[in-house]
Amino acid sequence: MRGRLGRGRLVRFAAVGVVNTATYVGLYLLLRLMLDYFVAHTVAFVLAMVGSYFLNCRFTFRTRPRLRTFLLFPLSNATNFVVTSAGLYLLVNVFSVDEAVAPLLAASVAIPATFLVTQYILTERRTHPSWAEHTTEIRS
Repeated sequence: MRGRLGRGRLVRFAAVGVVNTATYVGLYLLLRLMLDYFVAHTVAFVLAMVGSYFLNCRFTFRTRPRLRTFLLFPLSNATNFVVTSAGLYLLVNVFSVDEAVAPLLAASVAIPATFLVTQYILTERRTHPSWAEHTTEIRS
């Protein structure tokens, strides 16, 4: 059952990613009408990431949003960037994969890595019981 639960989360995570990408593109195109392209990109990226945080809390991991996890959430985007960038470089320069196909392959590796980082940030599994809970009282 645990593997099935994990796959369900991964599928929901991917669905949120699709919504996030569509949100980014839509906002970018709209904002581009009024702003410089790079400013439009930055604003669209930040707004899409905020939306992604709340969707992942509610839909993917079913956790309550918290300031701490909100502030840590950009680490998942950084993970995605690092994994896709490294993968893209290796695929194109080491394995001679076509530049048009390489980003898709790199993204397919980045999704599970980003999922794990996001899960770590948004779920309470990372918290450990205090030291006192692991000790037993010694009586003489």
